[in-house]
Amino acid sequence: MILKRRYWRLRAAFNEYPRNFWILMVTSFIDRLGGFILFPFFTLYITSRFGVGMTTVGIIFGTFSVTGIIGSTIGGALTDRLGRKPMLLFGLIVSAVSSIWLGFADSLSLFFAGAIFVGLFSNAGGPAQQAMLADILPDSQRAQGFAIWRVIVNLSAAIGPAIGGFLASRSFLALFITDAIVSVLVAIMIFFLLPETRTRLKKGKQESMLTTFRGYGKVLGNATFMFFWVASVITWLVYMQMNGTLAVYLRDTHSVTEQGFGGLVSLNALLVVLFQFAITRRVKGYPPFMVMAWGALLYAVGFGIYGFASDYSVFVVAMIIITIGEMLNAPIGQAVVANLAPENMRGRYMAFYGFSYAIPGVFGTLLAGLIMDNSDPRLVWYAAGLLGLLAAAMFVSLNGRADQEEPDPSRVRTPAESQY
Repeated sequence: MILKRRYWRLRAAFNEYPRNFWILMVTSFIDRLGGFILFPFFTLYITSRFGVGMTTVGIIFGTFSVTGIIGSTIGGALTDRLGRKPMLLFGLIVSAVSSIWLGFADSLSLFFAGAIFVGLFSNAGGPAQQAMLADILPDSQRAQGFAIWRVIVNLSAAIGPAIGGFLASRSFLALFITDAIVSVLVAIMIFFLLPETRTRLKKGKQESMLTTFRGYGKVLGNATFMFFWVASVITWLVYMQMNGTLAVYLRDTHSVTEQGFGGLVSLNALLVVLFQFAITRRVKGYPPFMVMAWGALLYAVGFGIYGFASDYSVFVVAMIIITIGEMLNAPIGQAVVANLAPENMRGRYMAFYGFSYAIPGVFGTLLAGLIMDNSDPRLVWYAAGLLGLLAAAMFVSLNGRADQEEPDPSRVRTPAESQY
C-alpha cells in the first residue's frame, strides 16, 4: 500500500511538468554522463600521455576556463538571436569533434590548440540549455525545474566516473570516443524530439548582430541583476574551495587520505540526488533572495568549520551543512536569473550569470593556494566564512530593495505556448 501511494505521488509530480521538459532532462542526463565518463580522468590522461607536471595541467585547465567565458558570451548572444535549439545542436557537434581531436592529439601543442577550440565553441550551447528550460516552464515552476536539473547532473556525476574508470583501465582513447558518440546521440535526440522554444520575433523586429552583442550592455545596466551577480560571484568563490583546495588542505593539515576526501565528495552528490527536489519544493513559497541568504549563511558555517575542526566526523558534518546550503542556493539562483531576464534576452542573462562561477573557477583556487603556500592554511576557511556572511548580507539587502524587479507576466509563457 505504501509503495502504491509513493508510485502515485511520483506519477503526479512527473505529470506536473510538460513533455518537453522531461525530454530536455533525459538528453541532459545522457550528455552529462558522457562528460563525467571523460573529465574525471583528464588530469591522469594529460600527465601520462605527454609526461608533464601539474603546472602544465593547470595552464590547460585555465585555458578551458578563460576561453569558455568567451565562448559562453558568444553563445548567449547567439541563443537569443538564432534560437535555443540551433545553439544546443552546435555545442553538441563541436563537443563530439573536440573529443576526437583531444583523444588523437599526438603532441602537447596540438592538444593545447584543442583546449582553446573546446573552450571557445563547445560551451556555446550552455546558455541555450538553461534558456530553453526557462522557456518551457512558467516562473512558478522554474526553481523546481532547475532543482531537478541539478539532481540529473549529480546522478550522472555518480554514475559516469565508474563507467569511465572501467574504460580507462583498458584505453584512455575509449573515453574520448565514448564522449563523442554520446554527444552525437544527444544531438540526434534533440533534433527530432525537441521543438524550438524561443518566441519568434515579428518581421522587422530582428536585431542586427552588433545590436545583439550590445545587449550585454543592458544586462550590465540592470542594477538589481548586477548586485545579485556580485553576491553570486562571492558565493561561488566560497563554494569553489571544495573542488580543489579542500582535498589538499585535509591531506596536508589533517592527514585525510584520498579515499577519505572521496567519501566527502560522494556524500555531497548523494545528498543532492536524494533531497534536492524535496528541499526546493519545501522552500517554494519563501522569498528567493532570503532562501539564497540562508544558503550563503550555511556556506559560511560549513566552510568555516574546516578552519577550526580536526576530526573527520566533524568534517562530515561540515559537508552536510555545505550541501544543504548548495541545495538552497544553486537552483534558486538560476530561477532568479530566468525571472529577471526579458524573454528575448534570456540567453545573454544566462551566459553572464555563468561568469559568476567561471571567474571564481579561474582565480579561486589560485588565491587560496597563495594563502596556503605563504601563510596559515586555516586562513582560507576563515576567509571563506567571512565571504559567506558578506554574500548572505547582500542577498538580504536584495530582498529588501524597494526597486526589486518582479517578472513581467508578458515574459512568462505556459508550457503549451512553448510547443509550436
